[in-house]
Amino acid sequence: MTFEKISIGHMEKCYSLALLEYNRKKHIIVGPEKVNKCLMYNLDGVLEETIWENTGGVMSIVPLPGTNGQFLATQEFYSPNDSKEAKIIHISPSCGGKWHIRDIVRLPFVHRFDILSSNGAYYLIACTLKSDHTGKDDWSSPGKVYAIRLPEDLNALPEYAIWDLDIIQGGLLRNHGYYKLSRNGKESAVVSCEQGVFHFMPPDGTSGHWEVKKLISDPASDALFLDIDNDGEDELITLSPFHGDTITFYKKTNEKFEKVSIYKEKLEFLHALYGGVISGKPVFITGCRKGRMDLLAFVFNSLDDYEVITIDQNCGSANVLRFNDNGKDFLVSANRETDEIAIYRLNY
Repeated sequence: MTFEKISIGHMEKCYSLALLEYNRKKHIIVGPEKVNKCLMYNLDGVLEETIWENTGGVMSIVPLPGTNGQFLATQEFYSPNDSKEAKIIHISPSCGGKWHIRDIVRLPFVHRFDILSSNGAYYLIACTLKSDHTGKDDWSSPGKVYAIRLPEDLNALPEYAIWDLDIIQGGLLRNHGYYKLSRNGKESAVVSCEQGVFHFMPPDGTSGHWEVKKLISDPASDALFLDIDNDGEDELITLSPFHGDTITFYKKTNEKFEKVSIYKEKLEFLHALYGGVISGKPVFITGCRKGRMDLLAFVFNSLDDYEVITIDQNCGSANVLRFNDNGKDFLVSANRETDEIAIYRLNY
């Protein structure tokens, strides 16, 4: 497996990524961490539109299911020390090439969020990195996880409607990591923080009850599930501690996740994260934002037998996603530390 790089754009502190279905085609949305433009590219890497001009703090971008080009995004989360004004906005295309933007959730320190499907309903789940602070580097108020059932048509809501979300979990220090898990037709959320890794399952009916299960107690900045050894059961991979340097592999034994392996190298400021099956092989991809700032692919035969491929060096990826176009696999990376948006074509 090799990777061919195509640099498609420049954005200072580019950060978040999403694939958006719009006018029957897939597009790449790129959001900035600092004040900047939010941009839309086609899958060939050609810039198509500017969604907005002068706002940043875009930690998450989530397409709105069943719509033509609508999506939600965070704004004004500029750093852990500058995010009291953070919020979630609703973006929809309108006539004349303009995009209509409105606030729907004002939630200080909201960092990650997503939309999960369950029994024909959609739920917004939102994670705050912390709940308050009194000054720089104050972590005395742990983060929380919030949720609300989404209305069927967001455009039918009053223009200035602001939602109140329910708290489903509190006391989560450095509540940083989020990963959507889709298994057996069900969607759920994997949330990582100082207290460990938690699994959030949306209501399975009309009760409104979320099921929350703690998977491990080891601190983690991010985590995902991937069936590394093809035994039909997912292993757990974590990046730790907060913005840390260690990749750890866990395997489920007697209904508990046990630590079985730690990657031998320390990688500064691990951040970008992807896991899936590519060309029949389980592949885990991560990027770090300090030191060599590598973007790496782990291609597994088993837990004890895997190849580590350097996709790129000195790029400093904040986030990465995979897409398929005409039967070919690609990665797109927001290389925050070098202000570069890049596509990597996978060759086998």
